[in-house]
Amino acid sequence: MQSRDKRILTHRVITMLGRREVDFLDKVGKDALFTTGHKLSYNDILRALIGFAMDTGISGEGVNSGESFKKSLLVQLGGVKTKKGGG
Repeated sequence: MQSRDKRILTHRVITMLGRREVDFLDKVGKDALFTTGHKLSYNDILRALIGFAMDTGISGEGVNSGESFKKSLLVQLGGVKTKKGGG
């Protein structure tokens, strides 16, 4: 049995995704399968995306919607300019 300090605690997160978002996750997983022989699961992809966001140092400060969080990520990617309005 692992000691309490080394045990990884995980939590189940349920999300509602649209068709386009699920298609994107499927495509990423299948692209990985065809190029490496290993299919990425939704869990693998979402963990990597969250890890990326965490590594950029992004926070929820000043964010009031999913769209504004997306814009913050794009800006963090290297000064990507976003369209004004709509979000």
